[in-house]
Amino acid sequence: MDDHANRAEHGSPEERERDTPVGRIDPGELDDKLGIEFEEQTPERVVATMPVAGNRQGHGILHGGASIALAESCGSWAAVLHAAQFGKIAVGIEVNATHHSSASEGTVRAVATPIKLGRSMTSHEVVMTHVDSGRRLCTVRISNYLKPAPEGFFD
Repeated sequence: MDDHANRAEHGSPEERERDTPVGRIDPGELDDKLGIEFEEQTPERVVATMPVAGNRQGHGILHGGASIALAESCGSWAAVLHAAQFGKIAVGIEVNATHHSSASEGTVRAVATPIKLGRSMTSHEVVMTHVDSGRRLCTVRISNYLKPAPEGFFD
């Protein structure tokens, strides 16, 4: 079993929080469960990796849902960073994915870049590649609605 699959406890929200350009924000528990590691994080570019091991479907290849979860984590995280600059939060409203190829081992990398960064909505393209081969595995488009943060959210 992989290290991330062996974790019995993923930590409290305080332990999961990350320093970001807009303060400390909790990315959530799913990233931990999938073994997602963030390498870069700005509103203009979010890069993260995820191991294939522990995220395979029954045929031994990377599960499409895990690919989409990685892409959504990156695109949503970029939207969160953008929204926080305006005292807002981001919530996903649409995701679309095309799976081009599969992977059975190694690590995948997702890079989210903006298509549009607005004050009420963002759209990002997320390109997922296999780290070792550089082969494109998946292309995702994600849109997020930016809404006012609940009172005290950023305190």
